[in-house]
Amino acid sequence: MQMPAHDSAITTIEELLALPEDGFRHELLEGEHVVTPAPALPHQMVLQKLHLVLGNALADRDDLIVFLSPADVVLGPESLLQPDLFIIKKEPGRHLTSWTEIGIPILAVEILSPSTAARDRGKKRRIYQKAGIAEYWIVDSDARIVERWMPNDERPEIVERAFEWVGPAGQRLALDFPGLFRAALGPT
Repeated sequence: MQMPAHDSAITTIEELLALPEDGFRHELLEGEHVVTPAPALPHQMVLQKLHLVLGNALADRDDLIVFLSPADVVLGPESLLQPDLFIIKKEPGRHLTSWTEIGIPILAVEILSPSTAARDRGKKRRIYQKAGIAEYWIVDSDARIVERWMPNDERPEIVERAFEWVGPAGQRLALDFPGLFRAALGPT
């Protein structure tokens, strides 16, 4: 599949949302239009396993929802992102009907691809931190680690083993990243 021509004239969220559907991921990063192709299979395998773990752990929660992209997450007047996976907090019993209702996610996850690694670690990380997302995880499948960022961090916590994620209401979730990587990618 050939990438569409990069349209540098797209500088607003409204212009981005008016683009016709073309099967690519379009984002606006502080006014910069970025287009990326579909991710590779290993990326999707890791994403699938992480989604299953988080989705199953939060299945009984009416106040937390796990989403996968494509999704339009607006984090500022010039920033519309499509995190690979994200969790939002909502009012129990409320049914959401539009991406504009989700607010700021409590967790955003990007799984590195060779074509996105620099952006995920640079500009996107800064946008997520500036927006006040409680946690931003950069999943490096090649190194089999997770970089865990909080809003004021200058350096990430490097997660190589199992750890416990504590959500906004104090819920605790044990995450076995070595097991997740093995299940998604096979043994090292």
